[in-house]
Amino acid sequence: MKPSPKKLYLQSRKRYFKGITGTSAKLRLSVFRSHKHIYAQLIDDEKAQTLAAASSLNQELRTKRINGLVPKEVAFCVGKNLGRVGANLGIKHAVFDRGNKPYHGRIQRLAEGAREAGLTF
Repeated sequence: MKPSPKKLYLQSRKRYFKGITGTSAKLRLSVFRSHKHIYAQLIDDEKAQTLAAASSLNQELRTKRINGLVPKEVAFCVGKNLGRVGANLGIKHAVFDRGNKPYHGRIQRLAEGAREAGLTF
């Protein structure tokens, strides 16, 4: 019997998340991408605490988006903002959690922006 698509998705997700955890020394940079927006957080999994967050809902980025900025460039700006906030908190290293999505497009540009701001994966 062929497994259902949902079961295959859940197995793939379980396999992916098995190796992704953040510690106090190396936080988890979690990315969520919806159709319109992109969100990123720096999470300490040991304390179950979000230390920093950035998204495309930021007022500054919303005005840039209205003025014709491409979604990939908005994602780059979100990554840069998160990297700056992380640098202010003294965060230099993180584990990149792309949330079972391919490392391509907006997720890739967010990672590049965070790297440019000083985060290392």
